[in-house]
Amino acid sequence: MKKIFYVLLLLIGVHTARAQEVPVLDRALFFGNPEIAGGQLSPDGKWISFTKEYEGIMNIWVKKIDEPFEKARPLTNSKRPLNGYFWTEDGKYILYVKDNNGDENMNIFAVDPMAKVTKGVPESRNITPLKDVTASIYMASRKDPDLLMIGLNNRDKAWHDLYSVKISTGELKKIYENKDRITSYEFDWDEKLRVLSKTDDKGTTQFFYKEGDKLTPIYETLVTESAYISNWNEDNSKFYLVTNKGDLDKSALFLMDPKTKQMTKIESDPKDKVDFGGLFLDRNTRKMIYTSYTGDKTEYYWKDKAWEANYKFLQSKFPGREVGFASSTNDYSKFLVSVGGDKYASEAYFFDAKTKQLIFQYTPRTELKKVEKYLAAMTPISYKSSDGLEIPAYLTLPVGSSGKNVPVVVLVHGGPKGPRDYWGYNSTVQFLANRGYAVLQPNFRASGGYGKKFQNGGDLQWGKLMQDDITWGVKYLIDQGIADKNKVVIMGGSYGGYATLAGLAFTPDVYAAGVDIVGPSNLFTLLDSVPAYWESARAFLYGMVGDPKTEEGKKRMHDASPLFSVDKINKPLLIVQGANDPRVKQAEADQIVIALRDKGKKVNYILADDEGHGFRKPVNSMAMYAETEKFLAEVIGGRYQKEMPENVAKRLKEMTVDISKVTYTPAKTEKAVGASK
Repeated sequence: MKKIFYVLLLLIGVHTARAQEVPVLDRALFFGNPEIAGGQLSPDGKWISFTKEYEGIMNIWVKKIDEPFEKARPLTNSKRPLNGYFWTEDGKYILYVKDNNGDENMNIFAVDPMAKVTKGVPESRNITPLKDVTASIYMASRKDPDLLMIGLNNRDKAWHDLYSVKISTGELKKIYENKDRITSYEFDWDEKLRVLSKTDDKGTTQFFYKEGDKLTPIYETLVTESAYISNWNEDNSKFYLVTNKGDLDKSALFLMDPKTKQMTKIESDPKDKVDFGGLFLDRNTRKMIYTSYTGDKTEYYWKDKAWEANYKFLQSKFPGREVGFASSTNDYSKFLVSVGGDKYASEAYFFDAKTKQLIFQYTPRTELKKVEKYLAAMTPISYKSSDGLEIPAYLTLPVGSSGKNVPVVVLVHGGPKGPRDYWGYNSTVQFLANRGYAVLQPNFRASGGYGKKFQNGGDLQWGKLMQDDITWGVKYLIDQGIADKNKVVIMGGSYGGYATLAGLAFTPDVYAAGVDIVGPSNLFTLLDSVPAYWESARAFLYGMVGDPKTEEGKKRMHDASPLFSVDKINKPLLIVQGANDPRVKQAEADQIVIALRDKGKKVNYILADDEGHGFRKPVNSMAMYAETEKFLAEVIGGRYQKEMPENVAKRLKEMTVDISKVTYTPAKTEKAVGASK
């Protein structure tokens, strides 16, 4: 009897252990289309728009606020995911932008959200129907909701002229012909063009105050500094300027009088740790509502008691989670509120600020919500780099892990100068953690938000100190006993893809493998092929990687290009590329694939003919991540989901490149680059 009792205890123990095991979550939970996302209230609060799948792609839908979501009507049938949308001031139109298969040549479209159709979707009109042109929206008018102020680079690919466009008719009117290297146009509350910015070929930016046809210089920053106008004050006489000019390291908020050039400091980080974050003003009273700063997480400093009370009320309803005002009516009486966190599937609620009524609207990923307990916490950490610089980072450990001797994926963000990683839910991080990997996200020098010195510290340090900031993160995890030193993979997109290649080429003993997503391999061809409309940033780019017009710059770029150190790459590599990428062109992937192939090295290559700088279509993303998790499992032994839907398997097969057939013909300007030392 005692023996049977012990067997029963053993079986119960085994069953309990299995019940507590973390299942392999379907990759579609992370990378498939959400059920509903991107909700926005109409200006009067009577309608809600959102994106939802239509013929496989996330498109815009609309419904009355008090109708069930099943009653919603589709408004668009785009074959490509949209790059954003918004309501016009009067609610007569929804405007959205999209490109052509990732080429980043954006056009602006308008659709009537109230249009009735018996079948399909109402007509969308392209109000900027120009080929190979990137339209930019500078202002959506409140005074005349049928009016937009936009930039078009149809006359000169490098520079945007200022136009007005009537949404109802598509009528274009040129307001300012840009022959002066203008990089921004600033309008005040009265929608009057008040300030223009010019950037010269050295990267120096000047602000000009516009009075009639007269332009008066009022402020100037160097290529290593930054400044931007956040908004205008209550009486429209001064503007809020965020700047880190001169002796300032952390950017601060000032109020500037454009007529006298007098500046008054308003605020900077009370903790003096990070740059000025955000300023939010009431569009009706023009008074300050809050300022914000983002270190490990974002902190808000409230200036409006009513808003602060609403925020604290919402926080009390969702303890331990982040609350955000995602959308509002014009009078701020009603809101769409987002609720989420690092290990939580997000939710959206309707909130009436007057009655405090809170009504659940949707969860973008309801199936993920059901398995939320298996999501992993993201923890802010820091460590010292090779020169003692403190590097902020985030570490995510797999659920159920001891946190000791774990395989690690170092996930490197793009940019590199300015962007950074943030605390919160991250689909790639959660996916990797679920497969059994610890994930390190280093905010290496050059990352934004930590001050001018930190950001400029990455200049001319590609493959050097910037790479050390990543390598020393790995050393830190090994020293702490967290990482299995033989099972560390480096992975990232854009600059993160470059860092992946650099990690394998310059520190070949640190990593077991790499996953390079749209990363540059050759800094010469990278700079040669940037889009024409990046001309104003050329000095900025040279400041980061080196000037190819000088011998010193050539040597620096040659030494920092992983392509020219391909002999040192001795670990497996997976390369992912979009054929229409205008930033990091297919040539960057082709060159290193050929170089590795010709030296008998192991390289896998995925190329999507309908993507650009990163994958947007869910079927492509799921195919890419299916291949990625299989690759990682083979190299460092994590778990992976073997099965995949038929359409994903088909797409993966289509995107998988036979590397024996990859060819590359250098442009004439590249001939002598490889020999440059």
